[in-house]
Amino acid sequence: MKKLLPIILFAISIQSLTAQTLEPKLYANTPIDANVIFIGYGHTQGAIPENQSLGLEDPNLKISSALLAYGRSFDFLGHNAKFDLMLPIASLSGTAEQYGIDVSRDVDGLADTKIRLTFNLLGAPALSLQEFASYKQDTIVGVSIQATLPTGQYDGSRLVNIGTNRWAIKPAIGISKRVSDYTFEFAADAEFYSTNDDFYGGIKRKQDPVYSAQVHALYTFRRGMWLAVGGTYYRGGEYINDGIGTNNQLRNSRMGMTFAMPIDKQNSFKVYGSKGINVRYGSDFDAIAVVWQYSWMD
Repeated sequence: MKKLLPIILFAISIQSLTAQTLEPKLYANTPIDANVIFIGYGHTQGAIPENQSLGLEDPNLKISSALLAYGRSFDFLGHNAKFDLMLPIASLSGTAEQYGIDVSRDVDGLADTKIRLTFNLLGAPALSLQEFASYKQDTIVGVSIQATLPTGQYDGSRLVNIGTNRWAIKPAIGISKRVSDYTFEFAADAEFYSTNDDFYGGIKRKQDPVYSAQVHALYTFRRGMWLAVGGTYYRGGEYINDGIGTNNQLRNSRMGMTFAMPIDKQNSFKVYGSKGINVRYGSDFDAIAVVWQYSWMD
């Protein structure tokens, strides 16, 4: 039964510095009492909306990030549930134009920590490793809630930072349907933000919620080895500075691809890439990442 361990691929994405993350297999069933440690590296470049700021034009930001994460599956009311914790470290550098003057930024530090709970309502019973060997997916319906903690590097005297100096909460719902070797997924979420009381220039900055939906088509080559192609559309997120709107609402879309493959009984890796395809404001950025994971059972 230990050969099943590489298929335990929790949906943890190294693209934790952006809200527009494509996450296939977020609601996939896994055996309970499974533990996973993730180590990853990612690179993001372009106009990233979390770093769009007052008076800043034509930003070209580069973020290299390292991720340490832990995930665990467990039984909750007879259904499969998962917990994951993401601790990213990032290096940010870039250039922009501020009120007609060329400016630059180069900073390293912690990024904002993310904690998430996922609960499958339908089609993903809580199964031991032995029971999971004969499990066949049909339709899965799940929900999740993610919290972002303001643990990242932040300097209120600078326009661009790694952290956001605010809390965020993101409830979501998803559906996954398997047909032969193909799996089709749909998910929708909304992310809500607290106020940043220490924004540049002493401004109190609020942000409207960002609403998003994503779809994925996956092909499974064999257990633990799969390829996913997906897209997401998101809108909202206008910044409000001291009660004044900035007319920078997102209405953007992205496409991405993920490939996962087991290495041995307990190790596997995942490669991810995405690109903006229809951009109204911000988020015209490219992202690529690789994640290694180690799995074990209690």
